[in-house]
Amino acid sequence: MATLGVNVDHIATIRQARAESEPDPVQAAVLAELAGASGITAHLREDRRHIQDRDIYILKQVVKTHLNLEMAPVTEMVNIAVDVLPYMVTLVPEKRQEKTTEGGLPVREREKELAEIVENFRSHNILVSLFIDPDINEVKAAKKTGATHIELHTGYYANSSGITAISEELGKLKDCAMAANKLGLHINAGHGLNYRNVGSVAQVDYIEELNIGHSIIARAALSGMESAVRDMIALI
Repeated sequence: MATLGVNVDHIATIRQARAESEPDPVQAAVLAELAGASGITAHLREDRRHIQDRDIYILKQVVKTHLNLEMAPVTEMVNIAVDVLPYMVTLVPEKRQEKTTEGGLPVREREKELAEIVENFRSHNILVSLFIDPDINEVKAAKKTGATHIELHTGYYANSSGITAISEELGKLKDCAMAANKLGLHINAGHGLNYRNVGSVAQVDYIEELNIGHSIIARAALSGMESAVRDMIALI
């Protein structure tokens, strides 16, 4: 059965809206773990629109499950990650103008460049995951980088409407998970998952962890963090 990694970015989004000290994503992470989350995810963006450097350093000290640091594959972030030493780094694409991550990290034709970053992290005992589109060729390219994990981008599935389109996107996730497993990769998945659509993805063979943020934080604003996390775990 897949486990739940809770992304606390949007607790920080609320905080940054007023440039105050609360709500604190570190406190949210503690509550998420108490409610049964198996991991905490946070994305330190280059523009620092939500999570701040301070958050990452304190999360590393406080998180009792595992800390997954999402980041762009750029020198500044690599240096921070090597200093913090999270359990896992997930490399993601990043655009300043985007509201949220719009797609997977292009890995094909960048295998050599990414392999150098992966090797740097692995030399510091940091696991590396690549956030990729559900494309068999991207799965194969990810394997060539030396990464041990991938995270399948579920946004296309989440944004699909109609039985046929949803089925097609779910099929891509299933095919890629099977291919990745055959290549010896560990598989996570996330983006756009919510309380209505998570069930089908949770049933996909070989997916080990679902990383979910916005939907949980949105419910937490109304019902509380622990209740929101427990509700999601029950659906998974």
